[in-house]
Amino acid sequence: MTQRETKYQPRTEMVHGGTKRSQFGELSEAMYLTQGFAYDSAEQAEARFIECPDDEFIYARYGNPTVRMFEERIAALEGAEAAFATASGMAAVNAALTAPLKAGDHVVAAKALFGSCLYILEDILPRFGVEVTFVDGTDLTAWKAALRDDTKLVFFESVANPTLEIIDVKAVCDLAHAVGAIVVVDNVFATPVLSRMLERGADVVVYSATKHIDGQGRCLGGVILGSRDFVRGTCETYLKHTGGSMSPFNAWVMLKGLETIDLRVRAQAASALKIAEALQGHDKLVRVIYPGLKDHAQHDLCMEQMQEGGTVIALDLKGGQAEAFRLLNALDIVTISNNLGDAKSLATHPATTTHQRLSQEQCAELGITDGLVRFSVGLEDTGDLINDLTQALDTV
Repeated sequence: MTQRETKYQPRTEMVHGGTKRSQFGELSEAMYLTQGFAYDSAEQAEARFIECPDDEFIYARYGNPTVRMFEERIAALEGAEAAFATASGMAAVNAALTAPLKAGDHVVAAKALFGSCLYILEDILPRFGVEVTFVDGTDLTAWKAALRDDTKLVFFESVANPTLEIIDVKAVCDLAHAVGAIVVVDNVFATPVLSRMLERGADVVVYSATKHIDGQGRCLGGVILGSRDFVRGTCETYLKHTGGSMSPFNAWVMLKGLETIDLRVRAQAASALKIAEALQGHDKLVRVIYPGLKDHAQHDLCMEQMQEGGTVIALDLKGGQAEAFRLLNALDIVTISNNLGDAKSLATHPATTTHQRLSQEQCAELGITDGLVRFSVGLEDTGDLINDLTQALDTV
């Protein structure tokens, strides 16, 4: 765990952090749409390839001024020494898992994960001789039993997608560090606004910037944050040679997103709590799953780690898939989409979309029922969203 010192509070850093102005003194961040960079001499080119300073660049796959601004700003929010921006959230996850591992290494991961994360851990890493053990992420006894002296890396989502289980980050980090393992945390659902994972002991944090960081459904992106050695050594070397870097245009969009991320996430979380409370006990629902509700199994842990319940709710309908589809099709304001963290409220049926590659047995083990609907709360009027969900439930 390595953290950086910041001069200002997060909301101030998100407006000004990392800004670099050209000789023209532009107010908004400049967008450098260039693939390569010119050198004054052959000697300068040689020197830059030997050791490239932070404010100099070689090739857009290695780094770009606009991308660097985004990296420095998100690092300030997370409290990280360094960040590397990637083409998508899964590019970030893939690099953070693949770059430090080799054949013979052992990984322990929570079994409740996004479907693409499971694909990397279940299919890709084992092809190259990496052994992966899955555990119930909420069970500290299971973590302790699975960790070994040769465990190289631990991976989990701080809030599981889509069942919204909360992992005790500090406790798992303590167990992992006791055997010398690196801890990589996907913090997408908790967001860097509500929870800073490095402060809780994580070594590496990954985000899909596509979600709350952009927050307005425009661009793909991801980011890896951690120590300078890990990010600029282990991961940068892997990424710049395998081509998973973020485009300058997307980085510029993400910079604009960071200016308002604090306002958006806190407003969405406040709305999510009101919606969850309004729907709790509805006779068409088996349950409303939201960490901000006091009946959530890890409510106290959620409040300690995040202070708020987050921006996503899960609704489990009594009628299974048929009634889940009926609900989705009856929504007026809420849009059917498998994204989340958007200004627009979005809903999806995980069993047939984000987690459709999983077997029925795996879904059952993870708590992904046929009636489960994941609802990402947007920035619409809270009352309008409650009315929309209520009228859709009336059709079920």
